[in-house]
Amino acid sequence: MMAANFWVSSHCKKLLDQEEVDIVHPADKELGLTLEDIKLIKMQMTSHIQILAPQVKVRQRVIATAVTYFRRVYTRKSFAEYDPRLVAPTCLYLASKAEESTIQVKLLSYCMKKPPLNADIKHRYDWKDVLEMEMKLLEALDYYLIIYHPYRPLVQFLQDAGLNDLTSMAWSLVNDSYKTDLILIHPPYMIALACIYVACVLKEKDAHAWFEELRVDMNVIKNISMEIVDYYDNFRIIPAEKTNAALNKLPQKL
Repeated sequence: MMAANFWVSSHCKKLLDQEEVDIVHPADKELGLTLEDIKLIKMQMTSHIQILAPQVKVRQRVIATAVTYFRRVYTRKSFAEYDPRLVAPTCLYLASKAEESTIQVKLLSYCMKKPPLNADIKHRYDWKDVLEMEMKLLEALDYYLIIYHPYRPLVQFLQDAGLNDLTSMAWSLVNDSYKTDLILIHPPYMIALACIYVACVLKEKDAHAWFEELRVDMNVIKNISMEIVDYYDNFRIIPAEKTNAALNKLPQKL
């Protein structure tokens, strides 16, 4: 089901433990950022990428790759050092190149500064800042740019299980999984299976026999599922003042 070369890919080798992802860098602690602040900023910037993407006309895969880059960068770098308000659009620019769907950097810069994006984030960066940050991000990512996503295995699994009627819901769950750090921790096919598992629970479909045939670790599937459900329960609707309070702790570019 999973592309065989995932197992020898840089993505596979770069998978992290939860403790390696749930970190607050010393420089961010000095700014007063907490782990919850970090999570809120990551979610806000994920939304930021998702809002910006249609304006520069890139497909879902580019968005997913950009969010993965964004989240991976901050396992290595601090928000204090790399402003997420610049890193997020730069990740989209870099992902568009990696996914062979290149955005013009001046168009990106223009879209960064117009509604709805400038409603919540006042952009004082231009295309030169994006190009400068791109070089820094390449280094932070160790130049490993190939990302595998849950979408392809999701479709294959749904066909195999005869659960094609769950495609829309499961696909939405995969999209929302990028509001978490799951893509940094688990193989994409396991995230796909967890999204199918959640969809089955929500739609009251009994797929226990099919999951048993797969011989995957159901404890891991259930843990991933709980992470996704936790996002819906606790983070799907976040008061703007909470996110703004976290963002206001960041150094302000004048």
